[in-house]
Amino acid sequence: MSDSSKHLLLVEDEAPLREAIAEQLSDRGYQVQQAASGEEAVERLADFAFDIIVTDLRLPGIDGSAVVDAAVGRYPHIIAIVVTGYGTVKDAVDAIKHGAMDFVSKPFQIDELLHVLETALEQRRLKSENAYLRAQLEERYRFEGIVGKSRAMTRLFQLLETVAATNSTILISGETGSGKEVVARAIHHNSPRRMHHFVALNCSAIPETLLEAELFGHVRGAFTGAVGNRQGRLEQAHKGTLFLDEVGTMSTSLQMKLLRVLQEREFERVGDSHSVKVDVRVIAATNSDLARMVADGQFREDLYYRLNVIPVHVPPLRERKEDIPLLVAHFMEKFRVDPSVPAIAVSQAAMRQLMAFRWPGNVRQLENAVERAVAFIGGRAHIDAADLPAEIQEAEEPALSASLALPDEGLDLDAFVNRVERELIQRSLERTGGNKGQAAKLLNIKRTTLVEKIKRLERNS
Repeated sequence: MSDSSKHLLLVEDEAPLREAIAEQLSDRGYQVQQAASGEEAVERLADFAFDIIVTDLRLPGIDGSAVVDAAVGRYPHIIAIVVTGYGTVKDAVDAIKHGAMDFVSKPFQIDELLHVLETALEQRRLKSENAYLRAQLEERYRFEGIVGKSRAMTRLFQLLETVAATNSTILISGETGSGKEVVARAIHHNSPRRMHHFVALNCSAIPETLLEAELFGHVRGAFTGAVGNRQGRLEQAHKGTLFLDEVGTMSTSLQMKLLRVLQEREFERVGDSHSVKVDVRVIAATNSDLARMVADGQFREDLYYRLNVIPVHVPPLRERKEDIPLLVAHFMEKFRVDPSVPAIAVSQAAMRQLMAFRWPGNVRQLENAVERAVAFIGGRAHIDAADLPAEIQEAEEPALSASLALPDEGLDLDAFVNRVERELIQRSLERTGGNKGQAAKLLNIKRTTLVEKIKRLERNS
């Protein structure tokens, strides 16, 4: 997508004035979306990376200063212009303090606003955004390496702060690449066990014949190649934390032995009859639906309840798009080769493509995309959309745009409503792991209503 067409969010509660300004800006080549309140503006900022925001200072509810705070806090490169009929020097100073680049007093001519916008665009091209990039990574948006400030991540941080201090077993669920091991490490490093080892074991990466020995250790002669005694991951994690990733792939016999460890806090090495006592906190993770596996007889029910003492769900990246700018800034800093060189910027066009993509590989895929882009820019000081992987460049902006613009040729209202309904139902089911009851609660409808809607949509698909 070309960055020559600037995307602008216009925030003004007086509808006639807002529509008149929007029309004149559109005639000058700006792609304008409108918001009638500060609350509406903040919602739209969460879903779209605007180049510019022009906001009235006096708004009902959330005022213009708070809107500017939200805009600059989320997008370091956004241009914020404040317009107000209360044009005092104090207002101007306060607006600048909140991150606005300029201030326009009502009444004004459209040419005056255009001049301010053009000047601000030029300043943005010339000004380094290094300080703003670092501001995005302030500690209040992080929990031991986990980056985010969306509502979902705020709830996750609160939960982690609570459970870290306990000794309870935790089951972390989430899609591949969503950061389950990062969450497990964060729990450990904020727990009383942080002075001892954090030991990770990916149960799906080791052949079943070797997994038992890897977990419990073995004695000399236990099997061919066992030339000496060897500690397993459980012993290595004594007084610390054992992280079992993809625990759903564990065989039934090994599940039974793990259950004994959780119940008795002891085990035997392979080939040994002597019990070894162990003090370890177990954190398990899975991208599978263990409850469904229990129902299908593929996972022990008693082990499931032992592991699922405290469930922690890591949301997929597509459900917390507003965290993408923070994560991008974090990874840009991580992959910067020379710390003495100013941080690389990301164009708003590139940011729009990053936010439009669905991210099936979640945070891990985003990290790889940023690393690739940094490697491809050469000596340039910014990443553009063309530096991103092809599948991200081709991602289309959300069909449900913030402005719900009506095409000149019209649209099929029923088909449009069905698409929106289908998308919301799909997202609710993804978030709840397919649980229709919980999904219905998210949508504030009865479970039977949700089931009927799903059947109707399937018939019409």
